[in-house]
Amino acid sequence: MTPFTTVSGRAAPLMKTNIDTDVIIRIERLTSGERGELGTYALEALRYKPDGSENPDFVLNQPKYWQAPILIAGSNFGCGSSREGAVWALMAMGLRCIIAESFGDIFLGNCFQNGLLPIRFPATAVQSLVDESLARDEPFAVDLTRCLLTTPTGRQFVFTVDALRRESLLTGLDDVGLTLRCDDEIAQWQTVDRVARPWIWTVNANPLS
Repeated sequence: MTPFTTVSGRAAPLMKTNIDTDVIIRIERLTSGERGELGTYALEALRYKPDGSENPDFVLNQPKYWQAPILIAGSNFGCGSSREGAVWALMAMGLRCIIAESFGDIFLGNCFQNGLLPIRFPATAVQSLVDESLARDEPFAVDLTRCLLTTPTGRQFVFTVDALRRESLLTGLDDVGLTLRCDDEIAQWQTVDRVARPWIWTVNANPLS
């Protein structure tokens, strides 16, 4: 995945609570096409009118926030089904960071596995970021190396990220990639274990027989 170190740009406020993964991307949109094409369908129930035209009231359709890389969302963002395509769709439309009071648990994990940074702040802090986003036209800046969010007025908010998740984003390695960095240690353990428990390594061994 693409490493995440810093991102700078507009922060679009979408303060609707409980936006689930089916709203983020409908399941039938995942049955064909490439991951990079899913941005067209991200949040389509909110972005488009029934006739297919753009909804001018939707924040990401407004000129100020068009192609914003940061989304400030309502609580419990990404709840619902375990749909990794929801993260793919949001990234395909240009998002790299989502700020909210809370996220759906599986969605949160999928973000880290795909290079999308989720940041959790208390509700009061989230609302203050929304207020500043609406009042100012300058960009926000997110620095994962320092775990620091800087607003257009220069206010700074420190955020926390699990150390292993942070390393994964900074290096662009998912769980498998991080594990493979220990390939030498794994090989050494396997060599010792083959001697200690040779029956485990028998070809076509059936532990239930």
